Amino acid sequence: MSKEHGFLVIDKPAGITSHDVVAQLRKRLGTKQVGHAGTLDPMATGVLVIGINNATKFLQYIVSGKKRYLATIRLGISTVTDDKEGEVLEIKEWQGIKDEEINEVLSKFHGTFLQVPSSVSAKKIEGERAYDLVREGRDVALAAKEVTVDALEVLAIRRGENLDVDIDVSCSAGTYIRAIARDLGQSLKVGGHLVALRRTSVAPFELKDAATVESAEVIDLASAISKLMPTRTLGFDEVAELRFGRRIDRSNDDGAVAAIGPNGEVAAILENQDGRAQPITVFNS
Repeated sequence: MSKEHGFLVIDKPAGITSHDVVAQLRKRLGTKQVGHAGTLDPMATGVLVIGINNATKFLQYIVSGKKRYLATIRLGISTVTDDKEGEVLEIKEWQGIKDEEINEVLSKFHGTFLQVPSSVSAKKIEGERAYDLVREGRDVALAAKEVTVDALEVLAIRRGENLDVDIDVSCSAGTYIRAIARDLGQSLKVGGHLVALRRTSVAPFELKDAATVESAEVIDLASAISKLMPTRTLGFDEVAELRFGRRIDRSNDDGAVAAIGPNGEVAAILENQDGRAQPITVFNS
């Protein structure tokens, strides 16, 4: 079994699931402790952050971070899944849509606003995944969720056999690019869906850091952790206290803090509680 603790940044190809990537890496690395920081749909490509062994405990902090995507929206066609994988619901003429109208609508997808997730999202309704309910032919109505789009740039508007809009989006976790495609089409009254999606960043990891499942190398947890959250260095006595489940002197930073032991390895995840630092997770040496 692999004894390494760290992250791999995978450039996921189209046509496989995020779980497929995890399964391949479990086999390659010889450990069952493998997880990912945020699902990519099978049609999507790009950054998929994988944690192995102790690093899996830090994936929750990556999942909640900022994301960036390159996407292509096709106007004039709406689908049941809001992307090219789904059954076509309606086709409408798009030739009368002006570039200025597209830019005006997309300019409204900025800042913090309420977004209705795609009906084929992984959100749960009474314990069942929304996408499973859709596949069963059932109507799905998801509640709007607050999301934040920090930047949305229109890279190109391409007219030919189809009307395609290329965009670059920086956004909060939980933002659905498929929903932006859907809502753009609805606002223009012609329908729309996503035909391409590439994730270029999962903070703090970038596409330039990514490699294939076969070639990606482990980024050591101790060397990577300072990019993810504040750190503090502990002495032997403090590490011993944590391993007994005891609290130690409070950290200078609130929120999650990675504690680095005298051996240079990540010893624990700490959070300040009632004036002291409480161990949330403690790792064995």
